[in-house]
Order: sequence, then structure tokens, then C-alpha cells
Amino acid sequence: MRLIDETGKQLGIVQTGQALQMAQDRGLDLIEVASKTDPPVCRIADFGKFQYQKEKQARQQKVHQKKSGLKGIRIGLNTAKHDLELKVNQAENFLKKGYKVRIEIILRGREKAFQNQAKHKIEEFKSLLKEGVAVEQPITRQPRGFSMIIGK
Repeated sequence: MRLIDETGKQLGIVQTGQALQMAQDRGLDLIEVASKTDPPVCRIADFGKFQYQKEKQARQQKVHQKKSGLKGIRIGLNTAKHDLELKVNQAENFLKKGYKVRIEIILRGREKAFQNQAKHKIEEFKSLLKEGVAVEQPITRQPRGFSMIIGK
């Protein structure tokens, strides 16, 4: 096996028994780092410390992942202008944080007869948004109304 000591210095190719003896003499563990290589790579290190570093690295990668979530905002056919502006501000905050936003308008009962007004309401919502907003999915008919997905 190829052996690396605790400082990162390569010790070359060593027999397994000799590598175990070297690790025990130093009061450390023998850790297999890459088993699929030929010859396999092992490191002399403290196993608890090694495990902690791996977990820390995994947490760091998780932090740097891009959020690709979808937030939803529902409006009604009778939503007032001021309430619509508040929901636009909320949508802009979601967009700043990197989320995509689904704008839904739910039609209840007799409101289903006013599909054109529902489409106009979503268009009005889109027009109130600041520039630089891209339509990911245009207005589509849903079983209970209409929806549109926007993003940056």
C-alpha cells in the first residue's frame, strides 16, 4: 500500500504489517483513504480527527449549494391594489434570495367564469414587479385557477 504520514509526507509503498506497526508506534490509526487505486492509499492519522474533518467538509459543501427552491404567492380575483403591492414586495424579496416564485390565482365557485379577469390580474402582478424578472413558465391553466413561475 502507498503510505502517507500525519504531516502529509509520502513514505512510499509499504507492506500492511509494517504500516500498522508505524501507526501504533506513533499512537495513531491507519486509515484507508483510496481503496480503488492500485496500490491502495493509506494515511497515518487520528481517526476521530479525520472523521471530524470529513464531516466539516460535508457541511461546508452543503452551505455552498445553490438553493433552487420554489416559493408560492397566492392572490385572489378580488385582491386589492395595495394588497397586491405587498405581495409584489414579498415576491421581490424571494427573488433576491435566489428562489423562483409561483404566482397562483385561485378561482372559487362562480369566479371560474371570469378566467380573462384572472389572467389580467396575474399580468397586473407581473407588471408591478421590477425589471429584470424572467418568466420561467408562462400563465398556465390549473384545475383551480391559473399560475405563472418567475425567476431572476
